[in-house]
Amino acid sequence: MTTSRKTTKEERIRIVKDCLANKCNYGETAVKYNVSYQQVYTWVKRFRELGEEGLDDRRGKRKAAQEPRSEMERLQIELEQLKHKLYMTEMERDLLKKVRELERKDLYRK
Repeated sequence: MTTSRKTTKEERIRIVKDCLANKCNYGETAVKYNVSYQQVYTWVKRFRELGEEGLDDRRGKRKAAQEPRSEMERLQIELEQLKHKLYMTEMERDLLKKVRELERKDLYRK
């Protein structure tokens, strides 16, 4: 296995296009460009799914102004936000139920 090295987006695009031109020979492409087999495989997969935008380096914290790469990614983000909102609403509902229950117990004790 080769050691990891930094690559630019343009370099990743060139590697992916070369790999696709060579009938997806990931191993040969990895050796040729001194990157790992897994990295070439992942880049090709992302390139097929999202195009050149899929090869952006998006590691680290997600910036609020960062645009989704595709309609699918935008919908996934929206779905996660809605799931979180539903979770918070259910937690609030359960908390209010518990408070009412405790208040009722207090009324009967007095």
